[in-house]
Amino acid sequence: MPECQNCGAFVTADYARVFTPNGVDQPRVCPQCEDKIRDGASVRQARSTRRG
Repeated sequence: MPECQNCGAFVTADYARVFTPNGVDQPRVCPQCEDKIRDGASVRQARSTRRG
């Protein structure tokens, strides 16, 4: 089952398929990572709060 590389939270296979490059099964950041966002090839701190 796919897991977030940052926090280890479960993500659906559909989420991993949409938000990861081809050949990668584990997303770098997921919706549970409120203080992190994807930035190109890396992950960085969010500059503003994410509202849920």
